Amino acid sequence: MREITLSQAVNEALVEEMRRDPTTFIIGEDVAEAGTPFKVLSGLVEEFGTSRVIDTPISEPGFVGIGVGAALTGARPIVDLMFGDFIYLVMDQLCNQAAKQHYMSGGKLSVPMVLRTNLGATRRSGAQHSQSLQALVAHIPGIKVALPSSAYEAKGLMKTAIRDNNPVVIIEDKLMYQDKAPVPEEEYLIPFGEANIKREGSDITLVATSSMVQVAEAAASILEKEGISAEVIDPRTIVPLDEKTLIESVKKTSRAIVIDEGHQNYGITGEIASRLNEKAFYYLDAPVLRMGAMDVPVPFSPVLEDLTVPTPEGVAENARRLCAGEMIHAA
Repeated sequence: MREITLSQAVNEALVEEMRRDPTTFIIGEDVAEAGTPFKVLSGLVEEFGTSRVIDTPISEPGFVGIGVGAALTGARPIVDLMFGDFIYLVMDQLCNQAAKQHYMSGGKLSVPMVLRTNLGATRRSGAQHSQSLQALVAHIPGIKVALPSSAYEAKGLMKTAIRDNNPVVIIEDKLMYQDKAPVPEEEYLIPFGEANIKREGSDITLVATSSMVQVAEAAASILEKEGISAEVIDPRTIVPLDEKTLIESVKKTSRAIVIDEGHQNYGITGEIASRLNEKAFYYLDAPVLRMGAMDVPVPFSPVLEDLTVPTPEGVAENARRLCAGEMIHAA
């Protein structure tokens, strides 16, 4: 099977869906000739023109509001938010408008809009361009949230998101745009709410999202050399969440660590860990451990920034201690 980058996979998904459905369009800052700062959308404006790949002024509330209105009136907009940190600017349009229209209209209205953005630290971008804010939108009923961990997931989840009749926030890790993975040339979609067991194991379960899937896989390789068998699971979507696969894994291994690059306090790690603690309690040999980003603004200093996110060595050390019978808790 061919290998392409995550950037190419997203580009392919958008091209295929825009060719398939003339009601789709892309709107956002620097999406046309610039192809976004990460060049993910390169070539789209040449094929589809400026009426379907629309550059906007620097006004996130404005163009997200346009996306909501367009979705309500029959289009399928893909709204490009240059950095995930800017999601604070569009919370009303996304959470008060897009997320609630279907409910408030008694099911008569839908908002089939995709908000595409990114996450991730360790890029030396400072505190305002390095956050991982998936927990903010996952908290809001009416919004689906997808976190691709490779090029394969990025393409399949994006195509599913565009065809969904609900607002979907899909968040890519900006450090992974040049990472390659096998991606079929034939069409495929990845259903929401179906986790992927990336690596089978029997001693401990590592549930990891987005950028942390690679961290968990590297930790599992470290542990394997020590005779510890770690199962690695990528939920793919956190809303909806595939509880069944996660619970079945924990029932088998009796220990678990949940790893996410968002801040640990009140975050994705806490939600998933609490569900496992509640629903697999009698199978656990220890409480589920959370590993998220440090609860500080992301530093610009490289040596400090690297300390704020989970690492393979840190995950392996905590897994080692859990498997040895230690009762440890989140820092």
